[in-house]
Amino acid sequence: MKAAVIVNTGKENAIKCAKKIVALFLENNVKVYMHRECKEYFCDPNVTITADHYKLFETVDFAVTVGGDGTIIHSAKHAAENDVPMIGVNVGRLGFAAEVEPDNIDDLKRVLVGDYTVQNRMLLSVKVLHSDNTEEEFLAVNDATLARGQMSRIIDIFISLNNSPVTNYRADGVLFSTPTGSTAYALSAGGPILSPDMQCILLTPICPHSLISRSVLFNDEDTLSATVKLSDNTKAILSIDGEKNIEITPEDRVIVKKSDKQLKLITIYERNFYQLLDEKLKERKS
Repeated sequence: MKAAVIVNTGKENAIKCAKKIVALFLENNVKVYMHRECKEYFCDPNVTITADHYKLFETVDFAVTVGGDGTIIHSAKHAAENDVPMIGVNVGRLGFAAEVEPDNIDDLKRVLVGDYTVQNRMLLSVKVLHSDNTEEEFLAVNDATLARGQMSRIIDIFISLNNSPVTNYRADGVLFSTPTGSTAYALSAGGPILSPDMQCILLTPICPHSLISRSVLFNDEDTLSATVKLSDNTKAILSIDGEKNIEITPEDRVIVKKSDKQLKLITIYERNFYQLLDEKLKERKS
């Protein structure tokens, strides 16, 4: 069995936790693969270092992330592209998507003997059709945000559903979210909380210039598209999971739909999502 261990090397606790996980895996004859950024912290000759995340996920049977939800999101795209199941160990503050806490690392042995289930999470395909007939396509785990640039005025955003205009917003922006992403930026923007196993697209306006603008749920078979109207000295930015930023002009079109790919998250505990959510939100208050 081959496992990738992805570590947020910016957190000392994550490095310490990952060293325990690596030791656990090697003791159980699991081949461990890590990204080259981990090389200075993990010198064991039994750990194989790979040059990039693409090669890392092409090689392994499953992956473990050690960090917060940001570490999971960053790795999730590679995992989904290669159909690799993944489990998160939480050393972040909330860890909505993480399964294991640092005190329970030994529970990862259940993965090694097949004592787990896999939860399929819906992802978004986000395509940008540029005015010069070029296009870019991205995979979103949580959300795609189409919003005004820094220090800009509010913008006008026009939304179409299956090629038919349906509404427009004058706002700071809009969020296209997966059910997994409903507990991320969309929650802060006033959107509803969705069970992560649902199949739908959540559209949430950000600071709309209206008292009646609310979040809207769309069928997972729907295709949404958005264009913008900008005043002078105003920019619009499309952000994918807060990682990738693309400037959007009025001549561009953003198309959002359910991706053909899924994120496979390994679960080893039988937990009610809403109980877990309540616990995490209480932690946020403390």
